[in-house]
Amino acid sequence: MNMRQPIGVAALALALTLGTAPAWGVSKEMVQLQTSVDNLQKQVALMQQSLDQNIGIIKNLTNQNTDTINRMSTALGNMQTALQKQEGDSNARVDQVSGQIQALNDSVDELKARLAKVTKQLEDMQAAQQTLSTAQAQQQAQQQAPPPDVLYNNALRDYNAAKYDLATQEFSDYIKFYPNTDLAGNSHFYLADIEFRQGNYEAAVKDYDQVLQDFPTGNKAPAAQLKKAFALIELGQKDDGIAELRHLIQRYPKSNEALQAKERLRKLGVSATAARKGQ
Repeated sequence: MNMRQPIGVAALALALTLGTAPAWGVSKEMVQLQTSVDNLQKQVALMQQSLDQNIGIIKNLTNQNTDTINRMSTALGNMQTALQKQEGDSNARVDQVSGQIQALNDSVDELKARLAKVTKQLEDMQAAQQTLSTAQAQQQAQQQAPPPDVLYNNALRDYNAAKYDLATQEFSDYIKFYPNTDLAGNSHFYLADIEFRQGNYEAAVKDYDQVLQDFPTGNKAPAAQLKKAFALIELGQKDDGIAELRHLIQRYPKSNEALQAKERLRKLGVSATAARKGQ
């Protein structure tokens, strides 16, 4: 059963600059966002009410059809028993009862097909209801979240102040509420950096990879690959770390991170490029 789902409200992207108006000031864009979210919630509530009513009707029809099939199946069994007892009757009598049984079988098959169709519709409507409920929960959570620039700046401030537990929670909240923005990639990077500083190198590698996979053109991609290489070396995976450093130099040759990669390779006593086979 096809249903149109509400279109999610795009996250408001604000430029991050120093010296702006107070962080929690209400702007015209925030008022528009609030209005859009309220309208969406009203639409979701109306659709939810309609779905609940339709599901109740379908459930009732399903129960009725099930009862009908059960009664007809019982009647069919009784008629088949009667037919067996009347085998000695005339051929006309047998033909009459056989015709009734065939008609009853056809009716049962038709009802089963109708029941399967209604059951499928019920499943589709329940899935749509679940989707609407999830969308509504996400919209409510985002409505309660701080604006993206405020949340990110607070996290960055606490990170710079070495308040890592608080910064971790704030960066995680940013990723949760605003996962598709460029600053979500930065948030993944800083989460990995906190883990690196705390010596949790395996978790750091995972989050650095998240930056490289989901935000390959982001401004933190070169730094993420550099720090991923350092974390691999700390884990004793020297060859993998060297491969990451060489890949960084090839991918971002003019970056500051490429210079750091070359210096680290020099200290490790290896070249910046892999030796070709046969040499």
